[in-house]
Amino acid sequence: MRIKIDPNKCSGCKLCEVACSLHHTGEINPERARIKVYISEKTSLPVYAGPFTDVACNSKGSVILNDEEIDVCKLCRASCPAKHVFKEPESGVPLKCDLCGDPPDPQCVKWCPSCALTIIEN
Repeated sequence: MRIKIDPNKCSGCKLCEVACSLHHTGEINPERARIKVYISEKTSLPVYAGPFTDVACNSKGSVILNDEEIDVCKLCRASCPAKHVFKEPESGVPLKCDLCGDPPDPQCVKWCPSCALTIIEN
């Protein structure tokens, strides 16, 4: 199971960050969420921290998304086993998506009003 992100549907509301932090910490603190929404003039891009991909990093550069240039590293760094893009603010411990438990019940997907986040089977 994985979370599929459709940036064309993302409104930038950040409810996914709220849901994630509330589920994992019992408080609304987006700094402690395992998903972040990067917002620019033309697009909103949710990025979650894992599960890991098994693709080796062999390219650098950018892609065009909604007529805007996006840093490729920003898109994949969260799923990179060598780098941790989100860290616990106080301890520095890396935060990784665990799909909200076992069995998986991703709260970010449940709370997304625009359906920019969906569940797919691997």
